[in-house]
Amino acid sequence: MKPRILERNVAYAGYLTVERLRLRLADGAEVLRELERHGDAAVVLPYDCDRRCALVARLFRAPVLAASGATVSEEACAGMIEIEEAAAAARREAYEELGVELAALEFIGRVWSSPGVSTERQSLFLAPYRLSDRTGHGGGAPGEHEGITVVERPLAELAAAADRAEIADAKLLSLVQTLRLRRPDLFAPVPDGRTDSNSAVVCASMARIP
Repeated sequence: MKPRILERNVAYAGYLTVERLRLRLADGAEVLRELERHGDAAVVLPYDCDRRCALVARLFRAPVLAASGATVSEEACAGMIEIEEAAAAARREAYEELGVELAALEFIGRVWSSPGVSTERQSLFLAPYRLSDRTGHGGGAPGEHEGITVVERPLAELAAAADRAEIADAKLLSLVQTLRLRRPDLFAPVPDGRTDSNSAVVCASMARIP
C-alpha cells in the first residue's frame, strides 16, 4: 500500500501557507503531519575564472538571529521563482542582490531544501562572470529591506572555510563543493597576483560599476 493523504486543512495563510495533513502510511497507520508552502527558489554562485573568486551575499536573517543569535548570514544568492523559469529567476536575483549580469548558467540540480517540513525545491546554478559584468549596485530589491552586502570571496578561501566546517549556508556549501569537484584548477593560488587570495573584497551596497 502506498502512503496517501486522507485529509488536508489550511492552518495559516500569509507569506507562507501552513497545512495540516492526515495521512495513511504504507503500514496502514494514520498520522498527522504539518507542512509549509512558500514556493520554489533559484540559487546561483557566480564565479570569476580569471580572478578565482566568487560573489556571495551577507545579510540579516530573522530565523538565524532567533535560533543562534547571529546577526549576519553569508549565503549563496537566492530568491523565489515567480512567473519565470528558474534560470531567469537566478539571473534576476543575481542582478538585484549582487549587481552582476549573468549569461551562461550551469544547472547543478533541483533539491528539496527541508523535505521534512517544506515543499520548497531549490534549483541550483553555477555561473561564470567577469569584472565587467558587475554593472549594478546590488543590495537587494528596493523596498524589501534586505540590506545585502556584496562580497567577493577568493575560491581558495571558500574551500578552506568548507574544510573547517565554517560555511553554515547549505546552498553555498553545495555550490562551492560542486564547483570544487568540477573545476579544481580554480581553487589553486592565483598566478601573477591578479587578486589577493588572503582577504575578501567587501563591496557593501555600492558595488563597483565599470
